[in-house]
Amino acid sequence: MIMTQWLSPAKLNLFLYITGRRPDNYHDLQTLFQFIDICDKLTITTRDDGQINLLTQFDNIPADKNLIIIAAKRLKSYVNTNKLGADIAIDKMIPMGGGLGGASSNAATVLVALNQLWGLNLSQTTLMEIGSTIGADVPIFIYGHAAFAEGIGDQLQQVDIPQYWYLVSYPNIEISTVTVFNAPNLPRNTPKRSIEQLMSISVDDFSNDCETVVRQRYPEIDDLIQKLSRYAPTRLTGTGACVFTRCESKQHALSIQSELKSSSVKSFIAKSLNLSTLYAN
Repeated sequence: MIMTQWLSPAKLNLFLYITGRRPDNYHDLQTLFQFIDICDKLTITTRDDGQINLLTQFDNIPADKNLIIIAAKRLKSYVNTNKLGADIAIDKMIPMGGGLGGASSNAATVLVALNQLWGLNLSQTTLMEIGSTIGADVPIFIYGHAAFAEGIGDQLQQVDIPQYWYLVSYPNIEISTVTVFNAPNLPRNTPKRSIEQLMSISVDDFSNDCETVVRQRYPEIDDLIQKLSRYAPTRLTGTGACVFTRCESKQHALSIQSELKSSSVKSFIAKSLNLSTLYAN
C-alpha cells in the first residue's frame, strides 16, 4: 500500500467560441485554456485486492457516478487487471458546477496518478485518449499546459501566455453544461479563426459564446458581471457559474473583492498558471 497526495487544479476558458454542431450533438469549439492555482487535493492509497473506493461522500453525486471512480475503473478496464485498486479521498476546494473543470481535473489527476502508482507506464497520449471517453475537458488536465484547443476541446496546441491575477466570483448556483449547450439561442456559427488571429486579440477583448445565454437565464450572473465590469474586465468561464475578473495585481484583486463583501456572492483570488500544479513538483 502506498499513500500519496496529488494537486488537481482548476482552469479558466479565457475565450470560448462555438464554431459548429457535430452529428453526435457535441459542439466544435475554439477555446484557450489556462490553469489557476486553486486546487482540490486527492489522497490516493493503492490496494492489491482490486477494489476502487471513494472515501469522500458527496450529497448530490453517488460514488459510482463520480468521475473520480469512473476514471479509476476506466483505467483498470483498459489494462485489464483484477488486482489493482485504490482508496481515494478528496479535499474539495474548487466550486462544483462553476465551469472551472473541477470534476474533469479530478478524473485526469486519478488517471495520471494511478498510471504512476500502478506502474502502468502508459503514454500521456494514451491517458488523454482514455480521458476523452470520460469528458471533453479531461484531456487538457492530463496535457498539463496552457493550450489553444479545437474540436470538442481535445485538439490541443501548447501556448505560453501572460499569467495574471484573477478574482473568481460566483453566486450560490450551479449551471448545467448540458442545458447551456442545448439552448436554442446559443451561438453555433462563430467563424473559425486561426490561432494567430485569435492570439493577436487583446486579452480584454476575448469573449465567450455561452455568456449571453447564461446571463439571460441567470439574472444573478448578469448582475455580477455588470457590477464587476465597472472595476475590470470580467467574463464567464466555460458555461459558468463562475466569472473571472482580470486584475493588474493581487492587491487590485483584493480591492475589487472588497466591493463584494456585502453581497451573497462568494469569491477567491487566484493566479493563472501555464504549467499545471499536477506536474509542477
